[in-house]
Amino acid sequence: MEIRVLRYFLAVAREGSITNASNFLHITQPTLSRQIKELEDELGQKLFARGSHNMTLTKEGFIFRKRAEEIIAMVDKTEDEFKAMGNSVAGDIYIGGGETDAIKLIADVIGELRKDYPDIHYHLYSGNAADVTERLDKGFLDFGIIIQPADLLKYDCLHIPTTDTWGVVMRKDSPLASKSRVTREDLTELPLICSRQAIADKKEGNEFIAWFGDEFERLNIVTTFNLVFNAAIMAEKGIGYAVTIDKLVNTSEESALCFRPLEPRIDSGLDIIWKKHQLFSPAAGLFLEKLTAYFQ
Repeated sequence: MEIRVLRYFLAVAREGSITNASNFLHITQPTLSRQIKELEDELGQKLFARGSHNMTLTKEGFIFRKRAEEIIAMVDKTEDEFKAMGNSVAGDIYIGGGETDAIKLIADVIGELRKDYPDIHYHLYSGNAADVTERLDKGFLDFGIIIQPADLLKYDCLHIPTTDTWGVVMRKDSPLASKSRVTREDLTELPLICSRQAIADKKEGNEFIAWFGDEFERLNIVTTFNLVFNAAIMAEKGIGYAVTIDKLVNTSEESALCFRPLEPRIDSGLDIIWKKHQLFSPAAGLFLEKLTAYFQ
């Protein structure tokens, strides 16, 4: 199975036809058709359902597309790293994380590095802890930003000197908005919008679930989310009250939303993590060196 053929397959999947994909790839239609047929024969599976003017992925095709995208991403990342080895420090750094104000500190380090190393390029991936650690394990990311508590057994980490405070985002015309802080009793009967990551990890040490105590199982969670932007839209539309961290939602005077911290207060620390025994590119190694100096 050749990398070139995987790129052909992804082009057909994206363009939806041999004709469009061949034009994009600048190869003949018969050549492309033969390559796709040989790939299907090699795998022993039909990857496309063929219509008169279009091609759509089969169930097996959808599975193979995910694998092909992962392989191509890893190939491209590896090529970029090796191309940069013979030059002054340059290359690409891949960082994943959820929505957190800590990214401002990461941006400070990037800004300083760019003064002396303008040929280093940074790629940010947004996702929850499960998304980030999966991509980190597969080698698609160099670093991940994780909200505590988290299982860090497989990773080395550097503590980020900031915290995120948990609270509730709601409409300013909500009855609860008149309070300066929100208690567990305030939320028990209300429709809630909760972080999928926060409520999915029910292991001991989950401060979010522990805060609700015995009431957690009786909460009226009407919507879950991965990214706070979507939760804010739901709250603004009156779907429910979004339990999330501060500093991420626009609660300015012009906004229809406000934020009220929880009482008792919950503050979550953050870590930047990487795989143990990770062999960094020169660019990623320099970035970690600067992070360590900046945070410590």
